[in-house]
Amino acid sequence: MTDFERDTRLPDMPFHTIVEQMVAGIYVIQDDCFVYCNATWAAIVGYTVQEATGMSLAQMVPPDFLEVVRSRIRARLAQQPPSMHFITRGLHRDGSVRLVEVHGTRITYRGRPAVMGVGVDVTDRVRNEEELKRSREQLQALAAYTANKLEEQRLAMARDVHDVLGGMLTSIKMDATRIQRRAENPEMQALTQGLIALTQQTIDTVKQISEALRPSALDHLDLSVALANELRAFTRRSGVPHALDTGATTPRLPPRHTTAVYRIFQEGLTNVSRHSGASHVGVTLRVEDQQLVLELHDDGRGFDTGAPDGSALGLLSMRERAREIGGELRIDSAPGRGTRLRLRAPLL
Repeated sequence: MTDFERDTRLPDMPFHTIVEQMVAGIYVIQDDCFVYCNATWAAIVGYTVQEATGMSLAQMVPPDFLEVVRSRIRARLAQQPPSMHFITRGLHRDGSVRLVEVHGTRITYRGRPAVMGVGVDVTDRVRNEEELKRSREQLQALAAYTANKLEEQRLAMARDVHDVLGGMLTSIKMDATRIQRRAENPEMQALTQGLIALTQQTIDTVKQISEALRPSALDHLDLSVALANELRAFTRRSGVPHALDTGATTPRLPPRHTTAVYRIFQEGLTNVSRHSGASHVGVTLRVEDQQLVLELHDDGRGFDTGAPDGSALGLLSMRERAREIGGELRIDSAPGRGTRLRLRAPLL
């Protein structure tokens, strides 16, 4: 029995039995060598206990990481700090690199300072986490790309609908008006009058479609006007009254940021209409510490923000838009307590 075993054994349970049955690797490093390890630790790097015992750090650590490991061992031996918890890199017998989560502590082994550690192979876990992180980054990039392309298509369609289709309808109305002036037959007069009225209704519908695709206020006026127009349309459709407070200062944002804020607001208002059952909606738009702050709150039924539901994709879309412009979106809600959406975004 070694001095280490003698000092750490438990009553009625030999140290060797405890250590060898552990699913974590146990090792002792002294004088730049592994003077002790259990079977689990040896297996992490592809050796037997007999082979691993006595091996140097250089044989178990990749060359480009060796000095990092040695510096950490020196720090623990100097008790600065005496204990460390980190992920290190081990060199497997086959030449591959294994990632090992270790917790090392300064001990006394055979009367001299040493480092005892507990290690777990986390190679697969870390690589899975890295792959998940890459997948999330790719999904975020895809979401941003899709949103930008969708906005470009909306803008193009809005212009085509307004300029091309609207212009054609206006020409039809003008021609119908000239025909009406020249028509002497009362029946022809009535037909052209009906055609003119129908054409005007179609022109109005085209304008509504164009505004729905891309509000002209975003390009020609400012965000507060676009929000006010959207709220008025919301109240006409739903019958739910609203209050809008834009403060004394109208915030100025880059065009892309303005569009993102408007779309977040639009999606939030859509959720109110579809899910809340609210009797009143309030909106505030102001500037705080060089940031735009938009709040949308209702007195509806609310929801559990932690529970997945049909609106989850809408909430995800809003959060992604906020992230894309460097903003932060917070949604506070609870059943029976209404919902408050709060967006903060930089002005520049």
